[in-house]
Amino acid sequence: MLLKTILIHMPARHILLATLFAAALTGCSSLQPDAAPVPPGEMDALGWQQQLIRTARTQALPAVLLLGEQHDAPAHQQWEHDTVQALAQQNHLAAVVLEMAHAGHDTRALAPDASEGDVQAALQWESAGWPWARYAPVVMAAVQAGVPVYGGNLVRNAMRGVMQQSHWEQHLESTAWERQREAIRTGHCGLLPENQLTPMARIQLAKDERLAQTAKALLQPGKTVLIVAGRGHVLRDVGIPTWLPPHISTGVAVAQAQGAEPTLPSDRDWLVHTPAVAPQDHCATLEQRWKAGAPGTASQHKP
Repeated sequence: MLLKTILIHMPARHILLATLFAAALTGCSSLQPDAAPVPPGEMDALGWQQQLIRTARTQALPAVLLLGEQHDAPAHQQWEHDTVQALAQQNHLAAVVLEMAHAGHDTRALAPDASEGDVQAALQWESAGWPWARYAPVVMAAVQAGVPVYGGNLVRNAMRGVMQQSHWEQHLESTAWERQREAIRTGHCGLLPENQLTPMARIQLAKDERLAQTAKALLQPGKTVLIVAGRGHVLRDVGIPTWLPPHISTGVAVAQAQGAEPTLPSDRDWLVHTPAVAPQDHCATLEQRWKAGAPGTASQHKP
């Protein structure tokens, strides 16, 4: 698949949705006359959604489409919301699977006019770890379109057992496994004790496996299951795609804030550039939090 880099700016939501389908129907660029030329291989602000619609009209979308986000980048949740709406309005969306809710909870029993409170209750949403206001537009866009939303994350009470299970280390080849361990080290700012790296990497793989299995069970012919998760979970070489059999077609799109760590081309099919996120010292925050508890405590997620 041809790798594409997509530039996303954040116009007002009503402008985005109003121009989305018009641009797809005409096939014309939505660049303003005074806009800088788009370099080869990159797209304008609506390129991602336009591509989804054009692909849906002319060829099969992937059975599983994975969106990788930076959790504290609002532009990424907007991108996910717009993707849900674009796929749902074309009747191509089978289900949405979230890292942000635990497996075993879903919205199947809810009507499209369900309240946000009912949706949170159905998903057993934990706002302390995943601020509801941040993800409500993504979730509610699916529910209001009649598309079921499923939690896909590993349940908390299974994590301690996973940490003791060495078989997770056999899933990836050695280089990829060490890459996962290094990601745990850097993701915890070098504060995690060395003897906790392997147990925490096992949890990462178990989460990926659970998300993959949740999506696999929801496949429908001619439709797409959308997975929304942190960037590290969707990477082709180490994440969820390694748990899906080759006969299931997948697409990996990663949103990348300006100045963030680059994503390897081998790890994704599309790269969506978004504005920079206001700098925050996450390592200082993590260090302060651990002063009140034992280092090595498994954090629910990282930005």
